[in-house]
Amino acid sequence: MSSYKFREGELIQELKLYVDKTYNQHYATDKYQATDVIIDSGHGTGFCLGNVIKYAKRYGRKGNAKEARKDLMKILHYALIQLYIHDEENKSKNAEDTYSEYNGQIAAGHHRSPTPEEWNKLSWGMKE
Repeated sequence: MSSYKFREGELIQELKLYVDKTYNQHYATDKYQATDVIIDSGHGTGFCLGNVIKYAKRYGRKGNAKEARKDLMKILHYALIQLYIHDEENKSKNAEDTYSEYNGQIAAGHHRSPTPEEWNKLSWGMKE
């Protein structure tokens, strides 16, 4: 079994736990989060990328190492939300496989996370 060099599998799992936890926090108690309203009003990209920039600029400047690490989690979370927005906005423009840039090696609508072996087989458009 292949293993990631930089603990990516472990860190992705940690990111998932972090995101899951945000859905239980105070700002997620209503039926709609503020982020839903912002996206629905057409300002999602600016909101997400603005937050990525904000937390990237703040990284390491506020608090301790634990708080800096949390800023990195926020960056990744907002980047994931932006990836969702990107895909939603480009559905009609690009009806073919969302993962076409991975040479079709991950099927459209595929909901299982790829194994490290599957990720390692992806060419990522790089020459060997």
